[in-house]
Amino acid sequence: MVINIPGPAAGGGGSACGGAAAAAAVEVHRVCLPPPRTTVEKLRRRLADIFFPDDPLHGFKDQTRFRKLVIGLQFFFPIFQWGPDYSFELLKSDVVSGVTIASLAIPQGISYAKLANLPPIIGLYSSFVPPLIYSVLGSSRHLAVGPVSIASLVMGTMLSEAVSYTKEPDLYLKLAFTATFFAGIFQASLGFLRLGFIIDFLSKATLVGFMAGAAVIVSLQQLKGLLGIVHFTAKMQLIPVLSSVFHHTDEWSWQTIVMGVGFLVLLLTTRQISMKKPKLFWISAAAPLASVVLSTILVICIKSKYQGIQTIGYLPKGLNPPSSNMLFFSGPHLALAIKTGILTGILSLTEGIAVGRTFAAMKNYQVDGNKEMVAIGLMNIAGSCSSSYVTTGSFSRSAVNYNAGAKTVVSNIVMAAAVLITLLFLMPLFHYTPNLILAAIIITAVIGLIDYQSAYKLWKVDKLDFVACLCSFFGVLFISVPIGLAIAVGISIFKILLNVTRPNTAALGNIRGTQIYRNLNIYKDAVRVPSFLILAVEAPIYFANSTYLQERIMRWVREEEEWLALNNQSNLKCVILDMTAVTAIDTSGIDTISELRKVLENRSLKFVLANPVGNVMEKLHKSKVLEPFGLEGLYLTVGEAVADISSSWKV
Repeated sequence: MVINIPGPAAGGGGSACGGAAAAAAVEVHRVCLPPPRTTVEKLRRRLADIFFPDDPLHGFKDQTRFRKLVIGLQFFFPIFQWGPDYSFELLKSDVVSGVTIASLAIPQGISYAKLANLPPIIGLYSSFVPPLIYSVLGSSRHLAVGPVSIASLVMGTMLSEAVSYTKEPDLYLKLAFTATFFAGIFQASLGFLRLGFIIDFLSKATLVGFMAGAAVIVSLQQLKGLLGIVHFTAKMQLIPVLSSVFHHTDEWSWQTIVMGVGFLVLLLTTRQISMKKPKLFWISAAAPLASVVLSTILVICIKSKYQGIQTIGYLPKGLNPPSSNMLFFSGPHLALAIKTGILTGILSLTEGIAVGRTFAAMKNYQVDGNKEMVAIGLMNIAGSCSSSYVTTGSFSRSAVNYNAGAKTVVSNIVMAAAVLITLLFLMPLFHYTPNLILAAIIITAVIGLIDYQSAYKLWKVDKLDFVACLCSFFGVLFISVPIGLAIAVGISIFKILLNVTRPNTAALGNIRGTQIYRNLNIYKDAVRVPSFLILAVEAPIYFANSTYLQERIMRWVREEEEWLALNNQSNLKCVILDMTAVTAIDTSGIDTISELRKVLENRSLKFVLANPVGNVMEKLHKSKVLEPFGLEGLYLTVGEAVADISSSWKV
């Protein structure tokens, strides 16, 4: 079956679709080209495909003004979608799950604030306002919002490299709030401009290595609390941390070690129980708060006898104080705040959207990534003005929320209400809470980030991904958290460029007894077709790879001719280029097709194309590069090309 493009070469009379004709006993079909479109129409359609693949305004047209208003409110505020159908039964489930995650959020909030080198009270503030904002704007029913370990670690590391949180606490706090503001601006901008694909450069391989390295560093940093060390390094590299541990053995407190290790074992045990028996999730969810209460009681009982146990100290009561006056937009530290905000913003977005989509898939509903970016961004902007630092959806709290039976984001409101009660009435109870329990909670939370199974799978499936994972892991351990992440992102981008500039090509063979053609190196049943070299290009043909593809195809031709001569096979007569996987082509690619035809014809080889897809066909036709190919230069399938050309040789 020959593809015949209307035009001078085909002798077309101007119609887009012609009738049928006979050619060497093979039916000839004319191709229906797409209807003509203006450049503006093409650009509009392409931009819509890139930025609006989800068709967000679907159902908006041909509606009354009131209905358009309702649809608009539902689009920007998802609470209007589920709010009218909310019932008392749903409320009961959300109250139970909200109280459950509050028992986890309160100790984690205090712990993660310490991880970011911020006052512990900031962690509780960050568990109050942001969840309320998200409950109005967020589209995930199960995402539990609050501080997370990775963003806390990165913020604490980047800010403490320039400003001491002990010597300049006010400046450090201003930097944290300003970085949170810019994180929110960056996140919301990505959502409004629908540029969420930017965060996709953080591949899974990169995140596996980064999170594992960060988990190791965070765990080692917590030895300060578990051992009772007073003078400890602020650096986040493996060697300085270990040196600080063993150079201050005189500060080790046996009381702290005994109590800290005991609670760490308890928390890890409850975690294992919940992992093996998901129905007992409430054990690991309640364990942190129970440990805080129990350790505080123990410290109160033995404080007069043993003075070596360090405690949190005074925490002020009351609601989040405003912090908009602490934001700054000029000065020598502005660049640091912006850089920290963007990096923590990317990491928190990646975690939040990934967690939201994970649990949405389990319950068969959809999470809008762009809405999530806007929701997370706006809640961080609001948080920066209400004494909160970077927050997002936490995997551990969201898992507890899901298992506790949450139905809607009202569980976040219930959690925020529990935090509010804590802020107003229960803060004095944390005065004697030991630092060791915060260290134990952090270690228990981050140890789950070491995903050795995913790393092993990377090694088995894709070695380059595994290299990116290792570079991220060791970069975090031995250089720094942001540089380790930057190295891994760089390797991921290099992999993309490598795939674009050096696309895969393959020689195809026929599966005996069928019209199917597959890679000769992969399918054992595929055999060479005498006198034919059938090649497949598995990527778009762009300026970045057109020269490489031309050289690689000519190398295929030389190697095939050498193999035929060595094995006393019939001479090569025809080269078929299967363009099924060529989804796009530019002018450089078109020139490459033309040059290949000329070079192969000079070698007395026939060159034909098989199955160029719609937009590729349109560009080839408009460039008139198809005219020299004639009637027998284009085919719908490789099988038809082989059959038609073979029959013409017999005639």
